[in-house]
Amino acid sequence: MSVEAAIVAPTVPSLVVGTVSHSRRAPVQRSFEHAHYQWLVDVDDLPRVPLLARFDARDHLDGGRRGGGIRGDLARFLRARGVELEPDDRVLMLAHARTLGHVFDPLTVFWCLRPDGEVRAVVFEVHNTYGERHAYLLDTDERGRGSVDKAFYVSPFNDTSGRYEVALRLDPDLVRVSVALERDHRRVFTAVTTGTPVPATTRTVLRTFRRHLFMTHRVSALIRYHGIKLWLAKLPVQPRPPHSQEAVR
Repeated sequence: MSVEAAIVAPTVPSLVVGTVSHSRRAPVQRSFEHAHYQWLVDVDDLPRVPLLARFDARDHLDGGRRGGGIRGDLARFLRARGVELEPDDRVLMLAHARTLGHVFDPLTVFWCLRPDGEVRAVVFEVHNTYGERHAYLLDTDERGRGSVDKAFYVSPFNDTSGRYEVALRLDPDLVRVSVALERDHRRVFTAVTTGTPVPATTRTVLRTFRRHLFMTHRVSALIRYHGIKLWLAKLPVQPRPPHSQEAVR
């Protein structure tokens, strides 16, 4: 696997406060941008704020079914694909927290870092509104860029054809994830989350929650809202194929 230069990661846990944007170019053009925040955490030291933030193995990968929590699931996922997560490797996760009992996490990113900060592996995990999820092992270059064939049904208006072009940035002053879907040498869709990492003190968490009330509830509602708008625009609905849980094991 190609590796990036050593990463100097932000302080964790942090809140990554910024925006999420989607741009659809074909077969119709539509775009939006919303205020947004996620958490950047170390999976070996997960924060917990009563009611406002909880991270559960059940919400990621194999759901913690075989033990070891999120890290255990990630280690087994990587081993099955020829990558060994070492005991002293650090795993940072960019994700939504379960808030007021609810979470929906369209995209989770895991950076697996060697002790010197070099990237051992990057995994990004995609969730859809049908309760399914799929994990991709991403081969990144020194700029944090990589590509992988799409294999998971996310939107009812896109089938599983095409290839994702991914660009990642993890710095003390900026976290950015860009995922573009290309099909037949044409970019048809781009999603970007970007934000500034802020140490997750109690005061910061409370202030951010007040400013972005019910963040994960809003994410779920906005996905359905924009889906209805696309349906009203007569965008064809694509059939949803069966999905195997082996994609997260």
